[in-house]
Amino acid sequence: MKFCWVTVHVRDMEESLKFYQDIVGLKINRRMKPAAGTEIIFLAAGTDTEVELIKVEGSGNPECGPGISLGFVVDSVDAKIEELQGKQIAVHSGPFQPSPVIRFFFVEDPNGLKIQFVEHIAS
Repeated sequence: MKFCWVTVHVRDMEESLKFYQDIVGLKINRRMKPAAGTEIIFLAAGTDTEVELIKVEGSGNPECGPGISLGFVVDSVDAKIEELQGKQIAVHSGPFQPSPVIRFFFVEDPNGLKIQFVEHIAS
């Protein structure tokens, strides 16, 4: 078995797409409109795992589970925080370093989903 994607129901497709492209660094793999008022975009960063954004007009505001986050590896937590500050993206929490080999922090996407940026520190 192989994990293939995670689905995020979004409030605003263009705002969410901009976040996942400009802030997270994902690229569009495919974009479709399977029905009137429905749009689906799959994004990835060169891996088999994708983030699927879905917007269904008239479906109200989707809610994200408070205990769920998506994690993305970065070269440097400090550099990513500096980049995000320049883009007016607030750090939700952290940075944390629970062990000598990992450091991370969280921001929120436009839908309230926590996004974790993780640095693996060489030992």
